[in-house]
Amino acid sequence: MTKRCSALLTALLASLMLCQAPAHASGLDDIVERGTLKVAVPQDFPPFGSVGPDMQPRGLDIDTAQLIANQLKVKLQLTPVNSTNRIPFLTTGKVDLVISSLGKNPEREQVIDFSSAYAPFYLAVFGPPDAKVATLDDLKGKTISVTRGAIEDIELSKVAPEGATIKRFEDNNSTIAAYLAGQVDLIASGNVVMVAITERNPKRVPALKVKLKDSPVYVGLNKNEPELLKKVNEILATAKTDGSLEKNSQTWLKQPLPADL
Repeated sequence: MTKRCSALLTALLASLMLCQAPAHASGLDDIVERGTLKVAVPQDFPPFGSVGPDMQPRGLDIDTAQLIANQLKVKLQLTPVNSTNRIPFLTTGKVDLVISSLGKNPEREQVIDFSSAYAPFYLAVFGPPDAKVATLDDLKGKTISVTRGAIEDIELSKVAPEGATIKRFEDNNSTIAAYLAGQVDLIASGNVVMVAITERNPKRVPALKVKLKDSPVYVGLNKNEPELLKKVNEILATAKTDGSLEKNSQTWLKQPLPADL
């Protein structure tokens, strides 16, 4: 009897200790306590992210990351990523947020959460102005460069007709270089990227041929972080109201922020 009572008492004390143990801090608490916001950003996708003449990162995504860090009153730590590894960097805890021209789709929503949109973006197939391409059927017999794993790769793969050749590259610079060098007929990418290409190489100006999808960009967060998601959305909402996001859009995209964003 005594042994049984003793065992019950031990189990009760253990249970009480578990109940009194502090809950694991949320992602937002971790960031504030650490004093640093770790963000995955692009380094080869102007105007969202690139390396400037001073060898420092610059672009719309970098400015958005800095905006959020400033509002959280913490330092900003940037981690360069590409289309393939940006989500794994988030889900494995290497970064707190992904701000890397990230589009939303059902597959990604099963893995991570998304903030409200912070910038406009649409995906399309582009090519030389004289290229006779106006519909998806016109892609037959054409070679199209695209960045492997990017949302434009996913969308193009869904609708490309038989006879179209999709040539995938591991990073955006290679995708763009293949188009500029004439190694492919067309390129699938975002509208703002085409503005950057035009500035870099006016001899092969990319014109819109076939729009694939309207895809605004979002901040990516890990699942089950409601406090962090709420805070990021609050910061972005304020930035829309006070003109901060409008300034970013005008500076980097050379266009106003859409009213319905």
